[in-house]
Amino acid sequence: MHKLLGIVILLLVVNCKSTENKAKMVKEDVILIGKGDLYGSGSEGIEQQNLVITSESEWKELLTKIDSVNKVSDSFSETQIDFSKYGIIAVFDAVKNSGGHSLSLVFQETKDKFLVEVLRKSPDGIATSVMTQPYYIVKIPIQNVPVVFK
Repeated sequence: MHKLLGIVILLLVVNCKSTENKAKMVKEDVILIGKGDLYGSGSEGIEQQNLVITSESEWKELLTKIDSVNKVSDSFSETQIDFSKYGIIAVFDAVKNSGGHSLSLVFQETKDKFLVEVLRKSPDGIATSVMTQPYYIVKIPIQNVPVVFK
């Protein structure tokens, strides 16, 4: 599967006549699939991590984990992804001992990388006493530059 992705990326690079003609990704190109909290107290088995998902099998594996305690993916805007055109960026924070935590992402594209800045927010004041794990999942057009998390 990685060879196929490499071939697709190579074809995209070869077909580009100039990086000057390359359209920059705009905010509208990033499509929110889902954000919020997992409430399984960590029993989903998802560690704090930043993922770039490029295949159907990786995506299905993640959906299975996400839905192992609660059907979280039922609230997603979509779960059927065309991986020949799109990739998934999924960010999971650590399991927290209270509610009120959240994630947001900021995207910036340069000529040599696609930068994803992960912003974490903690609750102000008193928060609910429930274990949560914030997540943020988006769909982006396939990149021909590396995705770098900040």
